[in-house]
Amino acid sequence: MRRIIGAAFVSLDGVMQAPGGAGEDPTGGFAHGGWLAPVGDETIDQTLGALFGNPFDLLLGRRTFDIFAGYWPYAEGESKPMGELFDRIDKYVVTHGDRPLDWQNSFALSGMDAVAELKRGEGSDIVIQGSTTLYPQLLAAGLIDRLTLMISPVLLGSGKRWFGDGTPLTTLRLVDHKIGTRGNVVATYEPAGPLQQQDIAPPSTSAREQARQLAMAQGRW
Repeated sequence: MRRIIGAAFVSLDGVMQAPGGAGEDPTGGFAHGGWLAPVGDETIDQTLGALFGNPFDLLLGRRTFDIFAGYWPYAEGESKPMGELFDRIDKYVVTHGDRPLDWQNSFALSGMDAVAELKRGEGSDIVIQGSTTLYPQLLAAGLIDRLTLMISPVLLGSGKRWFGDGTPLTTLRLVDHKIGTRGNVVATYEPAGPLQQQDIAPPSTSAREQARQLAMAQGRW
């Protein structure tokens, strides 16, 4: 069975949209593209080196695939070796559309059942890049094996969040962490089961608290 590993650049307030450049993904009026480079440090470089230094395939949403397909096959300079690597590996794209995946070694997956079938096979780790819409579905289906957050010390205030609507109530176990010289935190987690909710302290029985509960129930609080 193959592992599915999510790895994402994330701001301190949870935004992962367009870390690489202004034109990467301006949807929703996002105007802060290219936020990673000014705050990045060695921990991110080391994490990417380890992530892409071993055999892997990519799992992408359709929009992230389009971003990658428009950039990596044509990359030059320092980016060219990574572009050549991404060109060679298999790229699995979760999509419900019928537009062709016009990049070599790219394969369409219709949904989580198809991802599960891929995971059950033999092969290298499957790494997710970008693709915010995939995480709630993958977590709900129990298909994520590991999550690596590269958290940068920047607040963006708006943009696509890593864990969006539909993310299931679950707990995570920290398995590794690193802190860089510029304040980047790389935290790696594995799923640890559903959250068992409980009160921190016994509920108050005071008249004031009862009045507050009544106000909430009546929509006045």
